[in-house]
Formats: sequence, C-alpha cells, structure tokens
Amino acid sequence: MNIEFAAESDYEYIVESDHHILESLIMTKIKQNEIYIIRNHQHMNIGWMRYGYFWDNTPFMNMIWVDEQYRGDGVGRQVVLFWENHMKQRGCKMVMTSTLANEAAQHFYRGLGYKDAGCLLLENEPLEIILIKSI
Repeated sequence: MNIEFAAESDYEYIVESDHHILESLIMTKIKQNEIYIIRNHQHMNIGWMRYGYFWDNTPFMNMIWVDEQYRGDGVGRQVVLFWENHMKQRGCKMVMTSTLANEAAQHFYRGLGYKDAGCLLLENEPLEIILIKSI
C-alpha cells in the first residue's frame, strides 16, 4: 500500500465517492495537498482521506474513504497514522475529527487514541461527536 498526496489525475476517482463536499472544492483541496490518495501494490486507487483546519489552525480530518473490498485490513488506520505523523512534522500538537453517534467510526477513532471533546446537535441529525488527539 502507498499513501501520497492526491494528484489532479485522481479527481474523478475522488468525485465518485466523496458526496460530502462541494465538487467545486475538490480540485482546490488536491492542489493544497489536503487529500491523500491510497493505492494498492498494483498502483490502483483504493481510497482517500481529506482534511482541513478547524479554527484555521488545527488539522481536522473530514473524511476517510476506503473501497469496500479493502475495508477491515487496516488501511484506514494506516492513513490516519500517516496523516497524524505528517501533521506532527508540520509542528501541530493536536488533531481533530468527528463522527456521528450512530456510526461505528467512533470506536475506530477511540481505538487510535482520540478522546471525546464535545458534540454538535443539529436539527433532525444524529449527535456529531467531536474527537481530539494530542500528537
């Protein structure tokens, strides 16, 4: 497996599975190196991870996508740890993410050392759990 910054050639692959961002912002995120692409040993795309910044200074992981046939093999864990290491090298002391209270992802993040830091309750939506980790 290889993790690297997404390139413009990865745009279509990301657009197909990322329905949580305005399509017009994806290329900007690629150019700002805020999307990692995950490739298997045959150099085929198998997933991606997108992040931004909370308060414009704290790295915030917005979304991880791993193609279904590669889930459960530690790919998500590897990309999160890769991102955390990259953020630490850039001088960051903390990272953040969030997940819905009705999603199993909360257990994934807690298993990686993330701690509950609060929540957001939007009308007609499940509770959004905010998670942080010192790095």
